[in-house]
Amino acid sequence: MTAAQSVRLSRRGFLAGAGALGALATTTLLAGCSTGTAISRDPDELVLWYWNRSLDPKFLRRAAGGIPGQGSKRLRPDLIGGASYDTKFRTALAGNAFIPDVLMINSNCWLYFPDEELFTDFRPTTAERSSYYDWKLSLGRTPSGRQCFWPVDTGPTGFFYNQEVLRKAGLPTAPDEVSAAIGTWSDFRDFGKQIKRKTGAATIITATQLFNQYIAASPARYFDRDDQPLYQRDDSAVRKAWDNAVESIRAGITGNLQSGTDQNAGWVAGRVAGQIEGAWWTQVIHDTAPDLSGKWRIARQPERPGNSGGSFLAVPKSSKDPAAAVAFAKWITGPEVQSHTYNDIQLFPSTPASFSNGLMRNPGDYFGDQDPLDFFRDAAPEVPVTYISNRERFIGAFATEITNVESTGKDPERAWKDAVDQTDRVLAKRGVAA
Repeated sequence: MTAAQSVRLSRRGFLAGAGALGALATTTLLAGCSTGTAISRDPDELVLWYWNRSLDPKFLRRAAGGIPGQGSKRLRPDLIGGASYDTKFRTALAGNAFIPDVLMINSNCWLYFPDEELFTDFRPTTAERSSYYDWKLSLGRTPSGRQCFWPVDTGPTGFFYNQEVLRKAGLPTAPDEVSAAIGTWSDFRDFGKQIKRKTGAATIITATQLFNQYIAASPARYFDRDDQPLYQRDDSAVRKAWDNAVESIRAGITGNLQSGTDQNAGWVAGRVAGQIEGAWWTQVIHDTAPDLSGKWRIARQPERPGNSGGSFLAVPKSSKDPAAAVAFAKWITGPEVQSHTYNDIQLFPSTPASFSNGLMRNPGDYFGDQDPLDFFRDAAPEVPVTYISNRERFIGAFATEITNVESTGKDPERAWKDAVDQTDRVLAKRGVAA
């Protein structure tokens, strides 16, 4: 596995697998909260499950020698393979056996909201709440208000672009100028039309990616906080995201590159000028197209940044020492540790104070004289607080149908109706329709 593939697995691959996990999560688990069969019988050894590049190995080694402030308690970090991670944990919960004491959960933590009673509430203090981005804390808070998922890293988004492609199109190339030129989605489409007309390059890999990033930057998504559908409304973010994606397809600015191999080749060859993605994508493009060092830059995306990816820590109630596990989670996500973690493995912090201690540094010169750290530090506070309902596990038809519009030429209004009807049917079948 290449470094780029490893990063994709830990940030985007889990999201791509949410549909499969959703199938497992259509009913709540039957497990209780007793200890069941423990992974480790040592009362002082807390078992952590994590995946590659989800936590800083340097600090895991330190905790393995003793969790700071927790006496004799120490950590046993168990690295779990990527694609099977969620399934392995859900199977352990369902069987009430071999459950870790603390574990990483990806940005799809909302899939576990129906089972919130199986997790420990972190009960953040007022000071702790103010130490993390409010939108990140909100993403890990269940509808009942329990903070079952603790912020690790984040993915504030921006428009990554190949300035050489823009230069060939006779367009601005400096980040501030590009940001000004694509201030609205209409501007973004016009900008992309010029790129297409003058260079033949697409502006972004797929319409589906554009659709998803529009929603990721929206204060309201598919459901309101009472879990009632919003997508059916003409003024919903989902409908606006759909219309923007359709208009972008018609404008010829999406690449229709549905496979990862084609996407990588598109960026390397300059057939795709850019990508709207989270801060972690700095490492992906670096590893995908190393020969293009110095040619890529980052601009503000239209309207506002969103969040893409990022992960959480969770403590099952079956943990042999929930208080020590919570203490570990809060220690390894403290501002100073997160600063070092960014330097070591480029995980973007969930704590604003990480940027003011002078520890963080630019990871290199791949983006020329632009420092991605500065860019995303400024973008992160603008990400809106949003609500992701557990019912979002039923909305896969929208992405499927926008892909059909781009890849097969399906009529957009027919595709929209099919997406809404299929989603309504699934919700009705599950007994959760409005």
